[in-house]
Amino acid sequence: MTEQQPAARRAGAVAYAAQGLCFAALVTRIPTVQTTFSLDDGELALLLGLVPIVAGVGSIVAGFALSRVGSAAVLRILGPLTPIALVCVGLSSTMPTLVASLALIGFALGAVDAAMNAHASAVELTYRRSLMGSFFAVFSLAGIAGAALAAGAAGTSFSLAAFFGLIAVVVIPVQLIVGPRLLKGRVEVTGKVDDVSPEHPSHDRIRVPWKPIVVIGIALTCVYIADSAASNWSAVYLTEGLGSTESIAALAYAAYALTTLIARIFVDRGVMARGPVKLVRIGAATAAVAALLIALAPSPAWGLLAFALLGLGAAPIIPLAFTAAAQHDVLGSGVAIARVNVFNYLGFVLGAPLIGLVADATSLRWAFALLVPVLLVVLFLAPAFRVTSYARG
Repeated sequence: MTEQQPAARRAGAVAYAAQGLCFAALVTRIPTVQTTFSLDDGELALLLGLVPIVAGVGSIVAGFALSRVGSAAVLRILGPLTPIALVCVGLSSTMPTLVASLALIGFALGAVDAAMNAHASAVELTYRRSLMGSFFAVFSLAGIAGAALAAGAAGTSFSLAAFFGLIAVVVIPVQLIVGPRLLKGRVEVTGKVDDVSPEHPSHDRIRVPWKPIVVIGIALTCVYIADSAASNWSAVYLTEGLGSTESIAALAYAAYALTTLIARIFVDRGVMARGPVKLVRIGAATAAVAALLIALAPSPAWGLLAFALLGLGAAPIIPLAFTAAAQHDVLGSGVAIARVNVFNYLGFVLGAPLIGLVADATSLRWAFALLVPVLLVVLFLAPAFRVTSYARG
C-alpha cells in the first residue's frame, strides 16, 4: 500500500460526506421553501422534478470532463459548487432566482456524484478490494446528520440562507484542504495509475460499450424507483393507509435510512466473501419481499419493519452498480460511471410519480405492490454486477 492510497480514500470520503450533508439539508428543508414561496403541491412537484433532470445533464457533462482531466480535478473544481448552490437556494427571493438556484444545485449534484463515484472506483482499484460500500455508508451517515441538523434548525429563528450558509462555511474549507490528496491520474482496471491532463489526451482511445452499462443502469433505475417511493410516500402510506400518527409515520423513512446505513457498512465484507452477484441477488430478493410486506402490512408497526427491511435489501445494489460499471471502462476514464449515474436520476424522476399515479387509480397498497416486479428485475439482472478485478464472481 502506498502513502497516497489512505489519503486518497479519506479525501474521497470527504466528498461523499459533503454531498450527503448538502443533499439531506436541501430535501429536509423543502417544506420551508414551499411555505416561503406559497407553492401548492403541484408547483412544488414541478420545481423538484427539475433537480434530477438537470442532475442527469450534470452527470453527462462530468463524463466528458472526467475522460480528459480525471476525477480529482473535476472534484476540486466542482465539489464546492454543491454547497454554493445550496446557499443560492437559501438566498432566493423570487421565483426566477429559485428556479435558477435549483437548476444549479441539480447540475452540481449530478456532476459531483459522477466525479466522486469515479474517484471511489479508482481508489477501489488501487486497493484491489471492495470499498464502494464504505463510501456510500459515509454518504448515508452524513445524510442522517444533515437531516438531524435541518430538523433542529427548523425549530429556531435561523433563516434558510443562514442555515445553508453555515453548512457551506464548514464544508467548503474542508473540501479545499483535502483536494490535493485526491487520487490524481487515471486508474485502469488492472490497477495501473496513469497521469491524465489536457496535454495527454488519451481519451481519444476510450471505448466504453453501451450494452452492459444500460443493463446495469436498468437495475439501478429499478432500485432508485423503490428508493424514491420510500422517501416520498412512506409517511403518507403510514398515515393514510395504515392510520398511524404523523410522528410515527415520520419514522418510516428514518427506519429505511438507518438500515441502509447499517447494511452498507458490511457491503464490502460481503463482496469479498461471497462476490457482488450473490450479494445483489440477496439484496434484490430481500427488497422485493419487503415491498410485498409493505403492501400487506396490517398495522403501522409492521409497516415500519417492512420499510426497514427494504433499506436493508436495497443498500448493497446501488454502490455495487458503480463498481460493476467501472469494469467496462478498462482505461479508468470515468465515462462508464458518469453514464450509469444518469440512471440514478431516471429512477428518481420515475419513482414518486409512478407511485402517485397507481395510488390515484387504485390505492397505495397496490402502488407499493408494484415495486415487487420492479425489484425482481434487479434479481434477474444480477449477473451484470460481476467483477473480475477482485473478489469472487
